Amino acid sequence: MGPFATTRASHGALCDHSPQPRDVSGCDPRAGGAAGGPRAGNLGTMPAVQSRFVVRMFSTFVLFSVLAGQFWRSVGGWWGFGLIAAIVVVGSITLLVTQKPALNWRRFPKTLVAFMLLATLSIAWSAYPAAAALGVTLQWITTIAAVFLALTLTWAELLRTLSSALRWVLGLSIVFELFVAAVIQAPVLPFFVDYGDEKIPQAFYWSRALLLTGGPIEGIVASRNLLGFVALLAVIVFGLQLAAKTVRRGWGVAWLTFAVVMLGLTRSATITLATLVVLVVLGFALWTRRAHPQHRRPIYATAAALLVASVSALLFFSGPLLGLFGKSEDLTGRFDIWNSVIDLASERPVIGWGWVSYWNPFVEPFANLAERKGVVYLQAHNAWLDVWLQLGIVGVIVFGLLALSTLWRAWFLAVDRPRLGVADTTPYAASALLPLLVTAALLAQSVAESRLLVEYGWVLLVVMAVMTKRHQGAPTKMP
Repeated sequence: MGPFATTRASHGALCDHSPQPRDVSGCDPRAGGAAGGPRAGNLGTMPAVQSRFVVRMFSTFVLFSVLAGQFWRSVGGWWGFGLIAAIVVVGSITLLVTQKPALNWRRFPKTLVAFMLLATLSIAWSAYPAAAALGVTLQWITTIAAVFLALTLTWAELLRTLSSALRWVLGLSIVFELFVAAVIQAPVLPFFVDYGDEKIPQAFYWSRALLLTGGPIEGIVASRNLLGFVALLAVIVFGLQLAAKTVRRGWGVAWLTFAVVMLGLTRSATITLATLVVLVVLGFALWTRRAHPQHRRPIYATAAALLVASVSALLFFSGPLLGLFGKSEDLTGRFDIWNSVIDLASERPVIGWGWVSYWNPFVEPFANLAERKGVVYLQAHNAWLDVWLQLGIVGVIVFGLLALSTLWRAWFLAVDRPRLGVADTTPYAASALLPLLVTAALLAQSVAESRLLVEYGWVLLVVMAVMTKRHQGAPTKMP
C-alpha cells in the first residue's frame, strides 16, 4: 500500500486536420481555440510551431511527474519533490498566460469549481487549519496543472503526451528493476530517508529485487499497485493508438506487449479487478456503438443486471472471490482502516474534518488513524471514504456529481457517432474511448485506493472532466 505510508521513526469548432503550414493544434489560430484545443499563442516571439512543441514537452513532464511522484520523493525527498511541484505550477501558469487558451465558462464543469471551493472553505472549520491550508494548496497546484493540460492540449496531443509519459515511467521502471535484481541483488530503500535501527516494513522498500523471480515489482514508483495502474493506463493508451493508426504498427505492438507484461509483473490484485472493469466497459461501449440509438435499451438493461449481480457477488461471496485474486478476506488490512475512518467520519458526518489531501502524520487524528504492523498509512484506501472523512456528506455529493457527470459525458462521447456536419456519417474515432476507459479505471481503483484524489488520479479526472465538457459544447475531430 506503498507511498501513502510512514513509520513512527520518520515520517471544438470543426477544424480541418489536413497537413498545412499553420498552428499544429489543427485549428485556425483566428478561431480562438477549439473546444478540445488551444488558441495559437506565442511564448514571447516564439513561432507557433515551436510554441506547440514547448507545450507538448512540458505537458509530458507534468504527466510524468504526477504518474511518478514517488520517484521524485525517493530520489530527492520531500524538498526535491517540492521543487518539482514548484516547476510544474509555475510552468503551467506561465504557459496558460502565454498560450491564452479559449475558456468558455458555460463549457467548464461547475462541479469541479464547487468541489475546489468546498475544499478551500473547509479550512475555516477544520480541526487542523494549518495542515488543511497546506493540503488545499497542494490540491490547487494539482488542479492548475490539470487545467493547463485540459485547456492547452488537443485530443491528439493529449494521447501523444500521455503515451510518452507512460513509456518513460514503464521504461525507467524495468531498467531500475533489472539493475536492482541483477546488480545490487538486494532490496533498495528510498534515498534521503533515515529509518534508524527499526525493522523496516516491506511497504517502504523502493524495490525488493524480485524481477528475476517473477515479481511483484514496484518500479520507480515504489508500489506495485501504482505501477500496475500505470501499466493499465499504458495498455489503454497504446491500444487506442494502434486502433487509431497514429503509431507504426510494429512499434505500437511492441509497447502494448511490454505494457501487458509489466501489468502481469506487478501482480496487483486491485489492478487486476480494475482491468476487468475496463474490459467490461469497453465491451459494452463497442456493443452500444454497433446498435442503433433507438435499440440501446436491452444493452443498458444487461449492464444494470450485470452491475447488480457483481455487487451481490461481492457482498455474499467476497471471501472466495478475494481468495481467487490472491487477497486476504480483510483486503490486506483495508477493512480495519475503513472501520477506523468510518468511526472518525461519523463524528463530523455533514461537512467533515477539513480537506487535507495526503494525510498529515504529524497532526491528529491522522497520527494513529490507520496503523498496521508498525506502519502508519496516510490514506483511507477508498477515495469515497476519504472524501466523507475530510468534507463530509456534502463533499461526497459534490465529488460524486463531478465523477459521475464526467463518466456520463465520457460514455456518450465514446458511443455516439460524432456529428461534425449535417450528415450523421462520420466514422467512430478510436480515441473517443479514451475518456471513458480512463475514467472507468480511475473509479474502479477508487474503491481500494485514494489515488483519485491526489497526483495522477486527480489530474486525469480533472482533465477528463474539463475536456469532455468542452467537447460537449463544440465537438472536434478526434484521431
